[in-house]
Amino acid sequence: QAQLVESGGGLVQAGESLELSCTASGLNFAVNALAWFRQAPGKEREGVACVNWSGGRTYYPESVKGRFTISRDNDKNTLFLQMSSLKPEDTAKYYCAAAKYGSGLCQPKEYNVWGQGTQVTVSS
Repeated sequence: QAQLVESGGGLVQAGESLELSCTASGLNFAVNALAWFRQAPGKEREGVACVNWSGGRTYYPESVKGRFTISRDNDKNTLFLQMSSLKPEDTAKYYCAAAKYGSGLCQPKEYNVWGQGTQVTVSS
């Protein structure tokens, strides 16, 4: 059974950095597009960093471009999200997701394996 487990969330102050990790099991990690989504209370789920299955293409929305970096370690079946210059509006629950041979675009409907999420809270 495919499983994704996120870690690394927490409470930070505005301007600080944080790195999230997502460890996968039960799936062929190397052929999956991977993504980080976030959802704040009362808001829709938003893709914040996505990478296609080969790792050759990444996507970031304007809201995080230049501050967030997605990376993958296929040898360790682990996905990372490095977040810097965090803002209070980055506060949300962050989820990792996987899509076999996915395009790497941040379309939630493309992803069929999801983690349980990790909370990130940025104080002002």
